[in-house]
Amino acid sequence: MHRVVALVVPDVIIFDLAIPAEIFGREVEPGYSFAVCTEHPGMVSSASGFDVRINQGLELLEQADTVIVPGFFPRDSPSPVVIDALRDASARGARVASVCVGAFALAAAGLLDGRSATTHWEFADELATRFPAVRVLPEVLYVDEGEVLTSAGIAAGIDLCLYMIRSDYGAVAATEASRRMVTPVHRPGGQLQFMERPVPQDGPGLAATRAWAIQEMHRPLTIADLARHAGYSSRTFARRFVAEVGITPLRWLTEERLGEARRLLEVTEMPIEEVARRCGLGTAANLRLHLARHEATTPTAYRRAFRISGISGNDLRRPVATS
Repeated sequence: MHRVVALVVPDVIIFDLAIPAEIFGREVEPGYSFAVCTEHPGMVSSASGFDVRINQGLELLEQADTVIVPGFFPRDSPSPVVIDALRDASARGARVASVCVGAFALAAAGLLDGRSATTHWEFADELATRFPAVRVLPEVLYVDEGEVLTSAGIAAGIDLCLYMIRSDYGAVAATEASRRMVTPVHRPGGQLQFMERPVPQDGPGLAATRAWAIQEMHRPLTIADLARHAGYSSRTFARRFVAEVGITPLRWLTEERLGEARRLLEVTEMPIEEVARRCGLGTAANLRLHLARHEATTPTAYRRAFRISGISGNDLRRPVATS
């Protein structure tokens, strides 16, 4: 049983704490036990204006396989006792992770020195300024540095927890957890797509081109094809696409092709070669390569795990763009 312990700092962000509690604390999640601890057991303040009762002290960290630090406001460094407990847990081999601005606790403990890390994009500059030994990546949803992991703002904690399940028990376990959470097992892109940016004044966004690309994904598409549809040069289109969506056009298109391939494997019995052709990946071998890289599985194994029966012909219609 993999023991996950959330370390709560006063003025904890309740949503950040609820994410690992919901994902690892359910009895339906096999392979994990979950507990919560704090420096001074009892009533602990939250950033939401109410207190939560934490009954366990820091001694719980001594047996933890994974320690997760939820975010807290203000982002002051935790007490020296908490800092020492984090260092001790890491030194004996526990995996240490943070949700959102919980990264400030890991940085204060020196666990991020010389490593890459992320946090909520709004506080990324502050993290980089206060802890110059940390390579802050403000654009990503989470960072895996081996035994130390950090996630971006708030809901990105879900992405990180699902990633840890996948690392511990494989893609099928992560997918089952994501279905229970009613959330994608993997979200393409990063924080850039969620940051507030001004809408370009010289034309609409690229949603129409993305929708067109999804309808045409069965055939080869290049950046030049997409740029031509949008009415831009290839260079201008690529720059605008990254600014609007958060990832490159070709990476986005590959993610959409894989999403369609997964859907067809789930809802149809068409041959693997035909699935590959329909989603624009060309050959069964290419589909196998992409699924192995992104899902750690094969088309046949994926279909066996997630085949949905009773699908009508209308359900084969391709979905519209979602990102």
